[in-house]
Amino acid sequence: MASRLLHRLRHALAGDGPGEAAASPEAEQFPESSELEDDDAEGLSSRLSGTLSFTSAEDDEDDEDEDEDDAEAGPDPLPLGDGTSGEDAERSPPPDGQRGSQLLARQLQDFWKKSRNTLTPQRLLFEVTSANVVKDPPSKYVLYTLAVIGPGPPDCQPAQISRRYSDFERLHRNLQRQFRGPMAAISFPRKRLRRNFTAETIARRSRAFEQFLGHLQAVPELRHAPDLQDFFVLPELRRAQSLTCTGLYREALALWATAWQLQAQLGTPSGPDRPLLTLAGLAVCHQELEDPGEARACCEKALQLLGDKSLHPLLAPFLEAHVRLSWRLGLDKRQSEARLQALQEAGLTPTPPPSLKELLIKEVLD
Repeated sequence: MASRLLHRLRHALAGDGPGEAAASPEAEQFPESSELEDDDAEGLSSRLSGTLSFTSAEDDEDDEDEDEDDAEAGPDPLPLGDGTSGEDAERSPPPDGQRGSQLLARQLQDFWKKSRNTLTPQRLLFEVTSANVVKDPPSKYVLYTLAVIGPGPPDCQPAQISRRYSDFERLHRNLQRQFRGPMAAISFPRKRLRRNFTAETIARRSRAFEQFLGHLQAVPELRHAPDLQDFFVLPELRRAQSLTCTGLYREALALWATAWQLQAQLGTPSGPDRPLLTLAGLAVCHQELEDPGEARACCEKALQLLGDKSLHPLLAPFLEAHVRLSWRLGLDKRQSEARLQALQEAGLTPTPPPSLKELLIKEVLD
């Protein structure tokens, strides 16, 4: 009901006539999206200039250096949605001849702010905040920085990840193979042979990626798909693990924190042990950066997740780290110490148990 009202208010802002009020089934399924016509492309880059930033806008002669992300031939992209959703849509100025709708726009803004706190389940919002052309001879590609905006404190910064076209395409291909029915109604920007690095093409693709991810989040069967979880979390976990193993703890800490925030926003664990591995990475980095209080807090969160799973390989390392950090901070360690001793006496873990860092280095993330 609320989504339909939001959809109709948006159409009222866009100047839709009474005869256009009836939405198609696909529009009802994805009420937050709107489709761009081909003749809208000319003004697209200027309309998005306040959101997207581009490092370059290359001409046709640069297309000879494209890598596998964009080099395959294919038809021009179908008209794509502009991807504006949430508060971005409400901030758009009313078109000429519709200035009387400014009051309605303010009402729509108020409705959206209230609905974010009342509607369940809450949807994530996605915004491509920048798109950078990366030259890595002999290849060249566009790296899209994506902000993932979810429920949380007002001062909480959205998690940001960077993905290239091939990452989005791989996600689309895998989901199509597993969910042919739900994916049939979800469009994806096609590859082009030329003009892949112009500001217009990058802007259109950026909005198409926002719409694509928004549509995936709108379908429960797709929202909980492991491949979608991997798309958001797995690259950050792998890079964080690599940086931790090489001793670059400050850089690794930022990636572990992003991965933890994303897993909390996605709601469904991206793997049975990934939240625990993420907490292990956070604890190791905080400890190495001389922040024992935060490291101990990560261990406590992990022990709460583990509960009474006495056979889990991470239980003893977390208990050992919690005992050591509690002793360092002068806090009570008796419960963790007794539990660790019981595991050792039962022969369920060696004495001393492996450290969190040792297990983190050996773990294979797939």
